[in-house]
Parts: sequence; C-alpha cells; structure tokens
Amino acid sequence: MKGHRLVAFAALLCTLIGIVPGRAIAADDYPSRPVTVVVPFTPGGSTDIMGRYEAEILQHALGQSFVVENRPGAGGAIGISYAAKAAPDGYTLLHAPSVIILLPHVMKSIGYDFARDFAPVMLTGLTQFALVVSPGLPVSSVKDLIALAKARPGELTYASVGLGSPHQIFAEQFKISTGTDIREVPYKGAVPSLTDIAAGNVDMEFVDIPPALPLIQAGKLKALATLSARGNSELPGVAALADTVPGYDASSWQGFFARAGTPAPIIDRLNAALAAGFKRPETAARFRALGIVAQWDTPTEFAAFIAEQSAKWGKVIQAAGIKPQ
Repeated sequence: MKGHRLVAFAALLCTLIGIVPGRAIAADDYPSRPVTVVVPFTPGGSTDIMGRYEAEILQHALGQSFVVENRPGAGGAIGISYAAKAAPDGYTLLHAPSVIILLPHVMKSIGYDFARDFAPVMLTGLTQFALVVSPGLPVSSVKDLIALAKARPGELTYASVGLGSPHQIFAEQFKISTGTDIREVPYKGAVPSLTDIAAGNVDMEFVDIPPALPLIQAGKLKALATLSARGNSELPGVAALADTVPGYDASSWQGFFARAGTPAPIIDRLNAALAAGFKRPETAARFRALGIVAQWDTPTEFAAFIAEQSAKWGKVIQAAGIKPQ
C-alpha cells in the first residue's frame, strides 16, 4: 500500500511540475516548427519589405522557417483581424504599420481589439513624411502656405490615400494646428496622387518621402517641410514643419506583434533576435533607402509608445470630426 502511495505521489508531483515548467521548456524550444508572419498589405511595398526582412532576421537567429503571408484588404484590417484570431503560441505573428491603432478610430466594424488581441514585440521603424506642394502653387515656405490657405478658405486641396491613413491624419493635424480650411481629395495610392499634384490638379500632400523623392529631385514637386521635428537626411536644407508650427512632429511607424497571451519568454526571445538584427549598420542603410529609420526597443517600451500614439492621434481624429465608416 505504501508503495502504491509513493507511486501516486510521484505521478502527481510530475504532473504538477509539468504544468508550470512545461511552458518555460516550450518557450526554450521555440520555434520547433515553421512560423507565419502576417503582413496586411500587398507584396512589394515598404510594409512587406520590412516584414520579410524581419522574417529573414528571425529565421537566421532562431534556426526555423519564418514565412511571410500577405493578407491585404480594407486598409490593413483584413490581415490584422486574421492575426488577431491566431493561437497565442508564437507561431502566427504580425508585422503592421501604425494603421493598426488608427483603424479602430475610423471603422465602425473591425475584427480586432488591439488591447485585447495583441502583444507588442518591438517597434522596428519610423517612416519619414514631408509636406509637398504643386510647383505652380505660389508659395515657397510653410508660412506662405498658411497665409494662402487663410486667404482662400476651403479652396486649397490636399491628397490623401484613404480613411485613417497617416496622409489624412497628418494633414488634419496641420489644419487644426494652423486654423486653416483645406479640402481633402481621396486617392487609392500615393503614386496617382503625386502625379496629380505635379500636374497642378491637387495642391499638396503630406506624404511618405520615398515615392515623392524622385519628383522632388526632378523639380516636379516642391518640398516645403519634413514632418519629423528632427528633419530628414534625404531632404537636406528642407526645414522641419515644427519650425513654423511649434510642436508638430509626425512619423508613421512599423512594428512587430504577437498574439496576446503568447508566453513572455517567447516574446522576449523574438525581441532579442530582432533587436540584434536591427542594431547592425547594414540594417540602417537598407531601410534608409525606403525612407525608414530603423528602430528597436523592449516590448514594454513599445507598449508605452503605442499607448501614447493611440491617444495622440485619437484626439486629432476626434477634433477633425472624422466619423467612423
């Protein structure tokens, strides 16, 4: 009888030990099979390029396949919502830009709740923007533009690339900050909008620098300011918008996420591998050509950054009167 009790106790002890440490062992063994990295946009864009580079870093560092799966649509909502339903085991991850926190402010029906569904892993990049205007617009500075907009309320136009896009939100922040009335003209992408600005059909755009840079260099667009208060090395001599509009500082960003509930050791392991890769000089050089400043931080720092960004842009969206659709 005593022997049976000892066997039963030993079995119970093994079970109890397996419950708690078992998770740590699983995290230590992670990843033991291929991992999917969801990118909520089409192949070829900056979001896709960054997602694939992150997958490459993780595959090299962790010795397992990290496969990018593009799930575009609804401004990113389809892919983000898909990742939000994944198991919290680290085998379905997400690379997404800042629309992940903007979409809930502008869409009535959306398939995810950021706080409930995602665990931040690492901020990976800041996308630099500039204020560009048509070469025929009679302005040579931000001060000139503000004066013209106030003299012709509701007449000047800005191009945007969709509801809740940084292009729209940054323009609305400018209008609020300067007390100007500038009409939005929506487009399906930056290339057609920039073509129309160069042709004088639209007056301006708050646009990410890479697609605009060749037109700026060719004299087909005028760059009046960078939106980052720190300026941009690709546009030497172009002042920061904050020089004329104090406190204005805007960049889009890209980040890496896991499903909420993913064990902390797995998140920490992903973060450490990504940070090591993004600290390399070649990473900075690689993304500079995309107009992206490579970043790295801890999951806790990234979570705090997201909270600050969500509050900041949520207030702009509300003040601009942008209604969820």
